[in-house]
Amino acid sequence: MLDLGNSFRASVERDPEALAIVDATVRFTYAQWYRRISAVVAGFDELGLKPGDHLLTLLQNRWQAATIHWACQFAGIVITPVNWRAKADEIDYAVENSEAKAVVFEDVSAEAVHASREAMARRRISLDAVLPGEISFAALIERDVPDAEPRAGADAWSVMLYTSGTTAKPKGVPRRQRAERAAAVAHVAQNLYGRNECTLGVMPLYHTMGVRSLLAMSLIGGTFVCLPRFETEKALALIASEKITNLYLVPTLYHDLVHNERFAATDISSVRKLGFAGASMTDGLLKKLDAAFKPDLFVNHYGSSEIYTFTIDQNAPAKPGSAGRAGINQRIRVVKLGAVSPDEIAAVGEEGEIIALLAGDESFEGYWRRPESDAKSLRQGWYFTGDTGYLDADRDLFVTGRADDMIITGGENVSPVEIESCLSLHPAVSEVAVVGLPDERWGKIVAAFVKRRAAVTDEELDQFCRTSGLANFKRPRRYVYVADIPKSPVGKLLRRMLVAGEFEAEDKSRSQGTAA
Repeated sequence: MLDLGNSFRASVERDPEALAIVDATVRFTYAQWYRRISAVVAGFDELGLKPGDHLLTLLQNRWQAATIHWACQFAGIVITPVNWRAKADEIDYAVENSEAKAVVFEDVSAEAVHASREAMARRRISLDAVLPGEISFAALIERDVPDAEPRAGADAWSVMLYTSGTTAKPKGVPRRQRAERAAAVAHVAQNLYGRNECTLGVMPLYHTMGVRSLLAMSLIGGTFVCLPRFETEKALALIASEKITNLYLVPTLYHDLVHNERFAATDISSVRKLGFAGASMTDGLLKKLDAAFKPDLFVNHYGSSEIYTFTIDQNAPAKPGSAGRAGINQRIRVVKLGAVSPDEIAAVGEEGEIIALLAGDESFEGYWRRPESDAKSLRQGWYFTGDTGYLDADRDLFVTGRADDMIITGGENVSPVEIESCLSLHPAVSEVAVVGLPDERWGKIVAAFVKRRAAVTDEELDQFCRTSGLANFKRPRRYVYVADIPKSPVGKLLRRMLVAGEFEAEDKSRSQGTAA
């Protein structure tokens, strides 16, 4: 298999004048971008960075961040991107854990970097203001150098992403260039991307979805349109002005797009392909998006940083909730909850843990220096995801949540996702999240946290659940009306914050009630 450096060179040779990347006034063709990438590779050489070294980045989705990502692939440097919002202690951990030789940052992350003991002990490259002892990125890139030659083979490490670390220290997920390229090829195939596609590059480049969009566009001579951070009105403006042809977002961002007051007046006709990942999409949002965009393809992609693709459903609205079937590089199973062996297979319709084959081309090989995590998740050639789900009679996968999110109430297992999809169809519900709250009698009760778009009462929502056919024991026993549903920077629902009471009530005088 080609390494990523040669893969990019092939794109330059095939489509040198095709538009490769857009960031505000910056518009580079593949040939122009290659010259910048080559300059950064030469700059890394001057700094003494060598193949196999880790380079930690704290960057938004700017053209410089995408350029650095590609330069690392040519140079054989392991790009290690972390959230640009990270605090000093989080940077300390990531720098020390990865043994990063240098850190790249920008103004928005500068304060935390300067407060990080570990970062201050490394070479530091700044995209913006430069303090004494720091290197200017502009100085690295403003040079005329020969075209960079790829120095790393397909088996070299490409990138190390960090998991979210919601319950423990983040885990490093190192991935080889061949796995990254296989995932990008699969992304092109499974989303039916054609030559000269144009995507909105807003999913962060410290997240697997952002990296996949970046690499996939390069394979087909496509355009990556940078949006440094998600701002709904800017996203809508770019969709119209740049004639975006495909979107690959988490459900939260889709929600914000279609509910923005400017959406109706925005020309979205160029968008023909929708894809989502990162979380389940409610029935209500699926229907709204399908009606608004009328896409030729609407893909539900289920995967992870560790193994990019688990399953794909290329017609998500036809079977709401379905994550489809295994991707082209994968096999999956559902095993019984608590299973220790991949052979303890759950029956059709039985909820269990989803596992994926490690032999797939897109797979990682284990966590970075976390043998205890490897022992828990990697068993007999399979990756135990920690996600729960079931296969229906058609062998389509339905993901019901995380094993840790399962609500056990009165001895019954209740999946939050089913209840959320039900309530999302009520016209007064803008967003909803369901969790289990402690209860002396039931162990836990089902509680729905609702962001309203119109007035609605507990009783009305309870009646809606009754008439929808939701089983009695699954109906929420408590409704809480909130100003916003807490989410991670990439739009993942943070249920633990709701359980801990870390939310803002919509109106304290009427925020809580109990349904019979």
